[in-house]
Amino acid sequence: MDVTTASDECDAVLSEVERAVITDREFLETVLVGFLADGHVLLEDVPGTGKTLTARSVATALGLEFSRIQFTPDLLPADVLGTHVFNEKTREFEFQPGPIFANVVLADEINRAPPKTQAALLEAMEEGQATIDGETMALPKPFFVIATQNPVEQEGTFPLPEAQMDRFVAKASIGYPEEAGELDLLRRRAGRSTRSPTVDAILDEDSVVEVRETAEDIRVEGDLLQYIVSVARETREDRRVEVGVSPRGTQRLFEAARARAVVKGREYVVPEDVKRLAKNVLAHRLVLTPDAAVENTDKREVLDDVLEAVEVPTVGRQSPSA
Repeated sequence: MDVTTASDECDAVLSEVERAVITDREFLETVLVGFLADGHVLLEDVPGTGKTLTARSVATALGLEFSRIQFTPDLLPADVLGTHVFNEKTREFEFQPGPIFANVVLADEINRAPPKTQAALLEAMEEGQATIDGETMALPKPFFVIATQNPVEQEGTFPLPEAQMDRFVAKASIGYPEEAGELDLLRRRAGRSTRSPTVDAILDEDSVVEVRETAEDIRVEGDLLQYIVSVARETREDRRVEVGVSPRGTQRLFEAARARAVVKGREYVVPEDVKRLAKNVLAHRLVLTPDAAVENTDKREVLDDVLEAVEVPTVGRQSPSA
C-alpha cells in the first residue's frame, strides 16, 4: 500500500471515530499514531470525557476484535491472561484465554489494580505474548492496548511503575470539549434512541496490517535522526529530571514520527512531526527529582524547555500546520 492510500484510509478511520467522539482531531491522531507505531496508548483524564468510547470506536473503525478489562483492586493476573480449566468430559486441562487475547484491549482504570496484576500486561505489551503456567502463547496480531486512568481519583489507586509507563508509545488527554462541541454532543444524543453512539468498520484486519507496514518505508533523514536523539538526550541533562528518556523512548519517538508522516500523507518525516509528538511520547517517561516533584513541576513544561533548547534542523522544516 502506498502512502497516499494509507493516509486516505487513516483519514476515513478518524472521520468515522469523530462521528461518535466529540474531541480534538489531533487527540485522535495521537491514538492512531500509537497504533500505527506498533505500540500502546495511555489516556489520562477526568471521568466522563469519552476515554472508553474512544477505545471502542477506534477498534470498531479499524475492524478489529475488541476486549475490555475493568481493572479493580481484586483483579488477579489470571483474570487478565486466562487459566487452565479441567474439562470433565475429556479429563484434561484446557486453556481458557483471558480478555487479553484480542486485537484491541481496553485496560480501563488500569491504576486501580495492584502492581502484580499490572505486571501481567508487561510481557504482553512488549513481546506480544503471554506466559501462563510456564507456557508461552502468542497474542493476536495486531495487538494494541489502550489503557485509561482517572487522575482525580487518587484513593484506592496504585501508581504505574516506570517500566510499564515506558511501554506506552504515548500518553494523551481528551480534555473537556469546547462549548460548541458539548452542545453538539447533546444534539447527537437527542437524535438517537441509544445512549452510546456507534461507528462502522472502515478497515479490516488485512488492510490494517498494510497501513501499519507503510510506516516502515517512511524516510527519515540523518539530520532528523540526530534531532530525535538530541531531544531525548537533553531530557537527561535537565536539572529537574532524575531519570531522562530511555533508549526505548528514543526509538518510540522515531516510530511515532514515521507513523504521523503516514497519517499526514508524506513519504518522509519533518521536524514538525517530532515537535508535535515529543510531549505525548516522552513526558510520561520522565522521573522528576524530589525537589521538582514537590514544586509540582509539569513534565510537559520540561519538554517545552527541552524542545526550545535543541536546535531544529532545517531539512524539511514545515509550518506548525504540517
